[in-house]
Amino acid sequence: MAKILMPKATAIWLLDNTGLTFKQIADFCNLHTLEVQGIADGVVAGKMPGINPITDKILTEKEIKKCEENPKLKLSINKSDLPKPKKISKGAKYTPIAKRHERPSAIIWLIKKYPDITDTEICKLLRTTKNTVESIRNKSHWNIDNIISKDPLKLGLCNEKDILKLTEKYGNNEDERIKEQKQENSSEDSI
Repeated sequence: MAKILMPKATAIWLLDNTGLTFKQIADFCNLHTLEVQGIADGVVAGKMPGINPITDKILTEKEIKKCEENPKLKLSINKSDLPKPKKISKGAKYTPIAKRHERPSAIIWLIKKYPDITDTEICKLLRTTKNTVESIRNKSHWNIDNIISKDPLKLGLCNEKDILKLTEKYGNNEDERIKEQKQENSSEDSI
């Protein structure tokens, strides 16, 4: 069961305004029965004001009346019609300065391994700029002669899950190219 926001304040209101048992209130508010009894005696809560769970749409009057009539029933939280919040992406991750010079190596590796990969996908995966990717594709990068192709996973620039997604997306094309190359090689050998 989902937890309510202010259980003691809700328990105070339920004790003051309903005929529910201590056990029902304790189960609903996720409190101990003795704690609810202490709230009823005025020992635990002191001068804390109660919070109405009906106005907060945690409970309905119908649910309270049903549980007042049958002490064996448990109160249940009212289901909300509001949509659940969407997860927000964490955004760009920080790449340490020591690893930034490794990005061009990873870009070349990705271009060789997955020739159909778009510049945007490389930018998102390695957190680099489109200008860098374009300059490496065009071989106009200032340090193109010294760049060695290296796996971005081994460099720590991306995770395995991202590489697996790329393999699923572009891996079939690579397999087809390998088969075509083997066929071409075998046809050249026969000539």
